[in-house]
Amino acid sequence: MGFVRETCALGEIAGRLGWDQETMMAPGSAPQRAEEMAAMESVLHARKMDARVGEWLDALEGADIGEVEAAQLRLIRREFDRATKVPAKLASEIARVTSAAQGIWAEARAAENFADFAPTLEKVVALRREEADALAQGGDRYDALLQDYEPGTSAAEISTMFDNMRPRLVALRERILGSEFTPVALTRDFDIDAQMSLSNELAIGFGYDFTRGRLDKAVHPFSSGSGNDVRITTRTAAQDPFNCIYSTIHEVGHACYEQNISQDYLLTPLGRGVSMGVHESQSRIYENQIGRSAAYTSYLFAKMKDAFGDIGVADAEAFFATVNRVRSGYIRTEADEIHYNLHVMLRFDLEQQLISGALDVADLPDAWNTRFESDFGVAVDKPSNGCLQDVHWSVGLFGYFPTYSLGNLYAGCLNEAMHAAEPGLDAEFAKGDTSRATAWLAQNVQQHGGRYTSADVITRACGKEPSEAPLLAYLEEKFGRIYNL
Repeated sequence: MGFVRETCALGEIAGRLGWDQETMMAPGSAPQRAEEMAAMESVLHARKMDARVGEWLDALEGADIGEVEAAQLRLIRREFDRATKVPAKLASEIARVTSAAQGIWAEARAAENFADFAPTLEKVVALRREEADALAQGGDRYDALLQDYEPGTSAAEISTMFDNMRPRLVALRERILGSEFTPVALTRDFDIDAQMSLSNELAIGFGYDFTRGRLDKAVHPFSSGSGNDVRITTRTAAQDPFNCIYSTIHEVGHACYEQNISQDYLLTPLGRGVSMGVHESQSRIYENQIGRSAAYTSYLFAKMKDAFGDIGVADAEAFFATVNRVRSGYIRTEADEIHYNLHVMLRFDLEQQLISGALDVADLPDAWNTRFESDFGVAVDKPSNGCLQDVHWSVGLFGYFPTYSLGNLYAGCLNEAMHAAEPGLDAEFAKGDTSRATAWLAQNVQQHGGRYTSADVITRACGKEPSEAPLLAYLEEKFGRIYNL
């Protein structure tokens, strides 16, 4: 395992370069950073496909080993098989282009000009198509890319899940938007420094260990790292403190997953979250089922008044409705729980078309805007509210988006099981105490890292296979209460 541990350590260093690029690096350093990232990817790719790894794996085939060792070998084999299919030059070029693309995307987004980004996105899409062809070896391109984020899942399976969810989500949205009740909206400015101070306090309350991490700002919030160096970012807007607060809680969910993985798995293939769907289940249950619950928002209401004074909301019940206000907004990361999955479904469909070649990059804005107006009833007013809002495609993360909704589905299952196993949690949430809930998640999900498959992790934690039913029941009960449905 010494060779593998060194490879994992080098991967963490590469991740730190990415974190620095998004948070601290000067814009003029981007071209050099792209070359550095390409060099790191060349080294990592060469190690992952080293012929000795294949020989070691073959030598251990059929050996009498324990469950943990077998899980390690399963993940090493998966990584080796993938690496040997992708040419080293292609892997390095993807790293170089996507590193440079992040800065180009950010500038185009700030300038509200998709044309500035389109040529770079065309390169990214072409490279990922080439990679997908190498991985699929005659199979489906998109399914091949999906395995990087949710191993063992296909686009067809996800489409079935979305087809099951969409009718009830749309019906619930129509009932909500037809309600006579309208939650109060926040209308004043909220001090940026106070937002960050409160976010730090809430992060600690949810169990984030600042002795092994830090909180910074980024254009697009994210979590980075594993084990004993897990860093998070958030963003601030003077008139939208919830953007900062809930971005922080969301990323804390990701970070706590990584921090709580067994130290026995540190710098090994098991020392990371098993899949992005399970990862997202942790961020979403922290953010939504706990952080946006009636109990926790009663605590947050008091904290907001302490931090900002009169916020223009009468009481805790009204604040609960304000936090969970349903509206057809442009931005996925700011979307309410009803619209969020509809945002993901839009991206899922469009990125499949981009990878298959059915949609050209030049036609992406029109395709996005047409679909968005159809799904949300609102015309997109500018690129940063449309196809330039997310960083994912600039860095080549095709196949990532559907795992957000899969994470919501898993979070619904886990929330149901958690409350059954740990009665009385709401009384603790109302005091800002999430420790028993987060301990249950650490024990039943997070500590295992990559030891089990994603479906097995959820099934073991919940006592039954995952389905969309708990999530939909939770949404209908919660928003039925808020909107008097």
